[in-house]
Amino acid sequence: MGRPVKHSLTLKGHRTSVTLEDEFWRAFREIAKEDGRALNDLAAEIDAARDPDTGLASAIRVYVLGRYLSAHRRDTDAIPT
Repeated sequence: MGRPVKHSLTLKGHRTSVTLEDEFWRAFREIAKEDGRALNDLAAEIDAARDPDTGLASAIRVYVLGRYLSAHRRDTDAIPT
């Protein structure tokens, strides 16, 4: 895993940047694409929903992790026992 890299986003017309590891950035972009959403729109939604004491990069990481955990649970539940 490499060092975190700064990425630019536009939220509600304002430029900002988040520093994410490449793995999280790729997963974040993949989620937006799967949902048919612009990356900036998804980031704005996460930004609006996050606790003010939580940084945007952390909120994005938690969102990505949550999506992958949900997908894993669905896959696990679909396996016949």
